[in-house]
Amino acid sequence: MDATLTALADPARWRLVTLLAERPRPVGVLAQLAGARQPQTTKHLQTLERAGIVGSQRSGQRRIYALRAEPLRALATELGRLADSADALGGAREAFDRYGLQLEAERLAAQRDGWADDRSFDFDRALAAPPEVVWRHLTDVSLLERWWTPDDLRVFELVFDAHPGGRIVLEYRDREDTDGSDQVAGRAEGVVDDVVPARRLAYRLSPLLPDGSAAFTSHVALELGAAGPGTRLVVGYRISGSTVHAADFVAGIELGFGQSLDRLAALLTAQDTTTDTNPTGA
Repeated sequence: MDATLTALADPARWRLVTLLAERPRPVGVLAQLAGARQPQTTKHLQTLERAGIVGSQRSGQRRIYALRAEPLRALATELGRLADSADALGGAREAFDRYGLQLEAERLAAQRDGWADDRSFDFDRALAAPPEVVWRHLTDVSLLERWWTPDDLRVFELVFDAHPGGRIVLEYRDREDTDGSDQVAGRAEGVVDDVVPARRLAYRLSPLLPDGSAAFTSHVALELGAAGPGTRLVVGYRISGSTVHAADFVAGIELGFGQSLDRLAALLTAQDTTTDTNPTGA
């Protein structure tokens, strides 16, 4: 497959392939139709023959080349498989496209500092755990790191001191960047403002630009309320101090924070299911 791709990557060789798809042709005629010199055409045909894409035979003084269909069909099958895999991504590809559209709109809007100030987002989730359990997932670092990122990222560094004035640090990287060699996907620093255990958590968090300055500050308030055996989590998210460089971050708030909360909901549902099926914990 690699040899096929390498051979077809050259535009001149691709032109010869298209000509041979019409009928077998001699070198001289191929050179004329391709608008190339015969020695160059011969070299390209030899490369295609080594890759198994064409075959040749001598007829008198001429060498006739013909296209072999099998390697092209194999390549078409592989390309079709890749296309099917891309289509099957579903939510991941949809999220990528959705972010791209939002990013374009936010970049157009970011013409001056303060452009996104007072922009707000609201999130509401029904969680399959009582408020006390949800609270631990909101404030315990070992639990926070399991859900506090969008789907394609992972927590790389996390500090969350769950008391008023407590420090927050969140750095995340691509989930497949296992050794930390890729660029940081995002880093934010902030402070906890208000803590009412199992009821309310409020904090400020600022995504950092490459120079270490804040792109904007998010003011996040999470309200927990009992809802039957579970919890209703209502989140208010407001922006202040937005800079012209904040567009890339602002574009991802609704999608990224929403994905994080969905991960939290899935995590708690999975734990609840395990508890129901194994009540003794054995």
